[in-house]
Amino acid sequence: MTETLDLVVITGMSGAGKTVAMQSFEDLGYFCVDNMPPALLPKFWELVKESGKVTKIALVIDLRSHAFYDEIIDMLANIENTVFVTTKIVFLDATDAELVSRYKETRRSHPLAMDGRLMDGIKKERELLTELRNRAQMIVDTTDLSPRQLREKLFVAFKSSSHPTFHIEVMSFGFKYGLPIDADIVMDVRFLPNPYYIPEFRNETGLDQAVYEYVMDQPAAEQFYNQFYKMLASIMPAYQKEGKTSVTIAIGCTGGQHRSVAFAERIGKAFGTEYAVDITHRDINKRKATVNRS
Repeated sequence: MTETLDLVVITGMSGAGKTVAMQSFEDLGYFCVDNMPPALLPKFWELVKESGKVTKIALVIDLRSHAFYDEIIDMLANIENTVFVTTKIVFLDATDAELVSRYKETRRSHPLAMDGRLMDGIKKERELLTELRNRAQMIVDTTDLSPRQLREKLFVAFKSSSHPTFHIEVMSFGFKYGLPIDADIVMDVRFLPNPYYIPEFRNETGLDQAVYEYVMDQPAAEQFYNQFYKMLASIMPAYQKEGKTSVTIAIGCTGGQHRSVAFAERIGKAFGTEYAVDITHRDINKRKATVNRS
């Protein structure tokens, strides 16, 4: 394996936000492993090197594995001395009072205080994690951070231009086949004349230039497109600010083959100049034996 492996070790106090951090790294394109026993790591590295496909890995390490703690420290020392691995340790912390509050709220037991006081477990964990904290290149105090704010902080620190953290899915569909359940925004273009009733267009789709032009040449089409695109463009930054990694825009007509396909193509290509965009046509190849009024 000639390409350098980017390894992030996520560790820190129990209750400080490691689950949110792991989910954030998954959205950043990292292959995430939660609490792998150190004894399995050598085999894991061999598989990674042999595959050559995984270049970004995030390992979550905490004291649920306290029985292996000494092995974890040795493992990190060995990794940091490996030529093909670039390692960064992210340590998540919070005040004792905040950790107690979070445990009380979730009614969970601290992994080091199963038979004792919560504060005893927190104190013991701090002592055991001192060396890991001292090794960390990034320490994040999550006391006053919401999950979304923690996510934003990690995105700023680790996102790369090669892996966009926000993308848009534009989908065409036919109402006769049901609404797409994963859509965030649904728009109906059945108010436009139906190309199905033009004999030469009946068996074509919105991907065919003649059908596309027919749809877009309708008097209401241009006004609708401009208003719809303007509305979408104004709200995409708000979706990003709220921490969403994707938005699915579904555009429907009767059969999902003509009008909706044409508009999905136009909207998708327009947003493709600024965002990562995928365009799909869910029902473009469905033609029922019954009347198909797309």
